[in-house]
Amino acid sequence: MSDSPKKILLAYSGGLDTSVILLWLKERYGAEIVAFCADVGQGEELSGLDEKARATGALKCVIADIREEFVRDYVFPMLRANAIYEGEYLLGTSIARPAISKAMMDVAREEGCDAIAHGATGKGNDQVRFELAAYAIDPRIQVIAPWREWDIKSRTDCINYCKERNIPVEATAEKPYSMDANALHISYEGGILEDPWAEAPNEIFRWTKSPEEAPDEPQYVVIRYENGDPVAVDGEELGPYALLTKLNEIGAEHGIGRVDIVENRFVGMKSRGVYETPGGTILHKAHRALESITMDREVMRIRDSLIPEYTSLVYRGFWFAPERELLQTLVDESQRDVSGEVRVKLYKGSVSVVGRRSEKSLYREDFATFESDEVYHQGDATGFIRLNALRLRIRALRDQG
Repeated sequence: MSDSPKKILLAYSGGLDTSVILLWLKERYGAEIVAFCADVGQGEELSGLDEKARATGALKCVIADIREEFVRDYVFPMLRANAIYEGEYLLGTSIARPAISKAMMDVAREEGCDAIAHGATGKGNDQVRFELAAYAIDPRIQVIAPWREWDIKSRTDCINYCKERNIPVEATAEKPYSMDANALHISYEGGILEDPWAEAPNEIFRWTKSPEEAPDEPQYVVIRYENGDPVAVDGEELGPYALLTKLNEIGAEHGIGRVDIVENRFVGMKSRGVYETPGGTILHKAHRALESITMDREVMRIRDSLIPEYTSLVYRGFWFAPERELLQTLVDESQRDVSGEVRVKLYKGSVSVVGRRSEKSLYREDFATFESDEVYHQGDATGFIRLNALRLRIRALRDQG
């Protein structure tokens, strides 16, 4: 691996930090810089990035539209696994990183770059996620993480760095929190949110109405699934990105998907995060409901026992690891019969499942009924219970002498 790369691909947003990183890379390595930005549905205006990157010294800026791929190949497989980190977090940031990394490595290869660089800090999870993905795709790539190397410590240092080099920057007041958005969620961290006792102010939320401001009438939505993936909303067939976008809009209107948690970062510290995941919250609830009538009990028990491991792998950045791929194969096999429709009721921040149906349903009214039936002999339960109680009885006999 060379210490002096000749061409570097930089994950670039056009903001102050990545503008400074672009300058620093040119000074530190004397290399050509290609800026890179992935459109994962963040909703930001991406036009003008090429001109801005060139003005700061880049050869050009490559923008990759991976919105459809992100939802289809990353979000939906994760939703098939019902992955939730520490009980509440739907992994919106975590799952975007491997998608961005894959696109970045594709561009690095196409542009002939021998190194990549990113603006993740040395305290967070993203540095791990980006770099694990990069090395899994190209074990020879050189990765440069300026925040782990340089002497710059603050936003003021960044502004002064630009002033010393006569580089014009839009030096606005620092946001009172950091924000990251994609097609699945928006996250908020840091600043005013660092006190875990302080309630997140309502004005930070970009998508969702507060439950108090949501409509006074509930809305019913029917979602159709095929093999574990949603394919239609209220009878309208939609592609993955369009479907998630539609449910984001509907869910946001009803205040769905706000979460406020203190999570355990992979690097060891605890961090307070506030999230908006309206469409993902609806899909998670609906998917579970459809599984309840289509999935075998023992298959579900085994699959559910593996959810924490799958979730941890996604959170810690091991998307391209063989163990995640192995678990995904098991998850996807479990979804063969998860096809049908779920009806949910959205009302002031809550998602309630009110109906589920499937041609592959294992629910049989003639077996489950409390009325008289001819298919289940209740007396058979006596032997079933006694056999299951045998080890308990033997243990009790021993303890009673």
